[in-house]
Amino acid sequence: MAPSPTGFIHVGSIYTSLFNYVFAKKHRGKFILRIEDTDRRRLVEGAEEAVYEGFDWVGLLPDESPRKPGKYGPYRQSERLKLYRQYAEELLEKEAAYYCFCSINRLTRMRNEQREKGLPPKYDRRCLNLPEDEIKKKLEIGEPKVIRLMVPSSGKIRFTDLIRGKIEFDANDVDDQVLLKSDGFPTYHLAVVVDDHLMGITHIIRGEEWISSVPKHLLIYKALGWQPPEQAHLPLIRTPDRSKLSKRHGHASLNWYKKEGYLPEALLNFLALLGWSHPDEKEVFSLSEMIEKFEFSRFSKTGPIFNLEKLDWMNGVYIRQMETRALAGRIVDYLKVFKKDSIVLQSDEVYIEKVVALDKERLKKLSEFEKRSKFFFTEEVAISPKELLPSRKDKSRAVYILKQSKKLLEVEIEKWNTANLEKKLRAFLTEIPDWTKKELFMMLRVAATGKTATPPLFETLEVLGKEKTIQRLDKVITYLKD
Repeated sequence: MAPSPTGFIHVGSIYTSLFNYVFAKKHRGKFILRIEDTDRRRLVEGAEEAVYEGFDWVGLLPDESPRKPGKYGPYRQSERLKLYRQYAEELLEKEAAYYCFCSINRLTRMRNEQREKGLPPKYDRRCLNLPEDEIKKKLEIGEPKVIRLMVPSSGKIRFTDLIRGKIEFDANDVDDQVLLKSDGFPTYHLAVVVDDHLMGITHIIRGEEWISSVPKHLLIYKALGWQPPEQAHLPLIRTPDRSKLSKRHGHASLNWYKKEGYLPEALLNFLALLGWSHPDEKEVFSLSEMIEKFEFSRFSKTGPIFNLEKLDWMNGVYIRQMETRALAGRIVDYLKVFKKDSIVLQSDEVYIEKVVALDKERLKKLSEFEKRSKFFFTEEVAISPKELLPSRKDKSRAVYILKQSKKLLEVEIEKWNTANLEKKLRAFLTEIPDWTKKELFMMLRVAATGKTATPPLFETLEVLGKEKTIQRLDKVITYLKD
């Protein structure tokens, strides 16, 4: 994987990296992370560190990278400029490349004219046949220049994709790509070929948008006498409206998933199913199981739809499968990073764990926990009269029932636990035949929590505790009387 440090790390980069990682591990190979920092105008301070943090978070740890050098370094392209220059000059000597001195303004006019005529934008080869003495003179005076790839004017360029099978291009449709820019930095096309060859890369797994670049790369490999790696191009992730998942979508950034409270293992499982399918048609599986079952034949060529609702469901599955103490730790860690002033963090670990045990069956994201469970951690809760009183019930009767309930809970229950709470409150129903179980339990739920939807009532009251429950019933009784 070779991301550019030009901003946030895209979730699509993790999608591509996942399959590189899985393939490498299945075949006991190495997963390599390079940094493509040759576009100096677009570099963003701190973006490279964000790349490392992203890979650390999802657990796709490279075997070699700028942080973990191997014998094929450097792993940052800006530190390999001499190599690119060396091979660009070799391509010039072999007449597989040529100097181009065209200005930006001329190239812009040329492309505009091509678009107006309905032609594909392509270099017109004005500099291809410049006389040797003219080229020498321009070089001597330091005229700005680039080095372009010499593409054959006819013939076919073919390769076999591990996902898509045989692919063929007409050489006449391939542009004379810039290989080395005027600032001495390579373009992606030269750098990726040189790096992949010198680092011994055997397989390239990337997005389908790079298919059109393969013919250019194959020409470079051929000119330099190198064996090209195997290629696999993944289907492009699509949004529900079939557009490409891009930076304009709020959830394109990997950091968005961290802030929303998704588990990295759930995100990887979700990404695995975008274009690839488990041979046993399973939807929930571990990374190690994916490594065991991975085959390119399980890929679809159709662009998968990025469905956030399915990710929410899958994240909920992973949350429910997690041991309660571990989940509580994840929630606390999440809050410490994204909600440092959370009232939850003022409680001890044991109490937090009890609340987590109650709510984990309904949680879909870590970010939901505080909002859903806040009533466990606050001293007071807001009460809605409409939700508190059952419809068509007399207020004075409700006050009486609340008083009796409070007396029962305060006096008759010595051991405050779910079983005793349920036993006493269900028995109390026989004393109020004009009220149904649903009406009584909902009024107690709202009085104690301020909510109509909570974990089971008796378990909720047990965790809330006797003192806090009695205090809240007291305040509701006063509220109704006033």
